[in-house]
Amino acid sequence: MTKAALVEANGAHIPALGLGTWTLRGDACSEAVQWALKAGYRHIDTAAMYGNEEAVGAGLRASDVPRDEIFVTTKIWHSDLRPSELLHSAEASLQRLGLSQVDLLLIHWPNSDVPLSETVSALNQAKRQGLTRHIGVSNFSVRLLDEAVQHSSEPLVVNQCEYHPYLDQTRVRAACRKHGMAFTSYCPLGKGDLTKNQVIQALASAHGKTPGQVVLRWHVQQPSTVAIPKSGNQGRIAENLDIFDFELSVDDMQQISGLARPDGRMVRPGWDMDFDDMA
Repeated sequence: MTKAALVEANGAHIPALGLGTWTLRGDACSEAVQWALKAGYRHIDTAAMYGNEEAVGAGLRASDVPRDEIFVTTKIWHSDLRPSELLHSAEASLQRLGLSQVDLLLIHWPNSDVPLSETVSALNQAKRQGLTRHIGVSNFSVRLLDEAVQHSSEPLVVNQCEYHPYLDQTRVRAACRKHGMAFTSYCPLGKGDLTKNQVIQALASAHGKTPGQVVLRWHVQQPSTVAIPKSGNQGRIAENLDIFDFELSVDDMQQISGLARPDGRMVRPGWDMDFDDMA
């Protein structure tokens, strides 16, 4: 059984590879969580917006892995960021998951209509009330991340953002390191497009690994970086975790990072967002 290395960030110890569950529903989601835990994953990522917290909770309960060995992340949707709404949303997530506490609670997307100071204060309160062990943010630019840290009396441990070789996130990742935070990559395989890239395929052949494994290895070899690939396929779930028995060279890493392009972003919300600090 393989277990992911741990990333330490402001007191949190986060498994460097987790199972993303966006788009997974019902029994398929529960089975994916069970398969992941059986394969050796110890990090499961969900969100209120995903509509699958009940299924994730069912998968956790059906596993024989003790709860205290599993790092569970969920997120508060951007429409629920006023203090009373945030706390209610966090409590509702716990009820759906069947847990008394999550390991990490994130602001899913920033909301310019709600003062960030109020949202961060409520996030701090969620931690103080024991609803979560750790807190953090997602999809925050450098400017917003700096502001969130300034407003938070509790340490923020993660900024979770889209990241893959086609999207340069150098500035945001540097800001995370400055604040002692981890950076979690969602959409780490670029929705699968990267597995067809010739550079990735050549490196995969050279290392005797799959293209997906090479890209995920690129993620976890970067400082304080966590990746959460999504899959509902039992074989692929196990394959994605099998990346801790080889190492990419400096040249390999540079070749992959060199694939970044101006149009690399693949995920955009249905409302206006300023990604200038994130591109």
